[in-house]
Amino acid sequence: MTLLIFDLDGTLVDSSATLINGINYVRSKVGLPPMDGEEIMHGIMTPGIHMSEYFYGVDGIDSSYEQLFKEYYSANHDKELRLYDGVEEMLETFEKKRYTLALATNGYRDSTLEALKHLKIERFFDSIVCYDDVENGKPAPDMLLLLLQKYGLNALDTLFIGDSQRDKLAAKAANIEFLQVDFGQNNKNVFTEPQELVKEIEKRSNNV
Repeated sequence: MTLLIFDLDGTLVDSSATLINGINYVRSKVGLPPMDGEEIMHGIMTPGIHMSEYFYGVDGIDSSYEQLFKEYYSANHDKELRLYDGVEEMLETFEKKRYTLALATNGYRDSTLEALKHLKIERFFDSIVCYDDVENGKPAPDMLLLLLQKYGLNALDTLFIGDSQRDKLAAKAANIEFLQVDFGQNNKNVFTEPQELVKEIEKRSNNV
């Protein structure tokens, strides 16, 4: 394989505090009470949930909601975001081994670029596809198919690495093999350390 596509939030970056606080910031500005953090993460992680209705009680999120979230994110991401331990070293290893690295995230482009620059990992990614670059975010396969089209690759040349059911469903819809990680937890069913992921991908490459 030649292309490794990564999700961002919950995969490379612990962004839970920013997401929870950002959504509650928007809720406060539109007259809604704060929502429990676990409820918020459930809504973000669970496919099939209509997020604008779940978080704000509206049919669709207009630009004012998006702007409020971006306002919070811009003011606070530098205090609340952090890379999971070992992620930068993992990305450096893949770069040295000449994999092409891409990002597919349900985050807005402005916020994503701010985060990558703050965390100093923007340089690793040859392509970045965000929620506002496609018609449908994950779990739809639009981001992944766009990257395959850009590089002229088929699914067999690609791996998608993510942490959520939305990521898994997107990979399945695009017929791309999926590797699930959980660098922030101790989940025995997924890769919990970046170097475990490096070894697995190297093993697969050597077997091709």
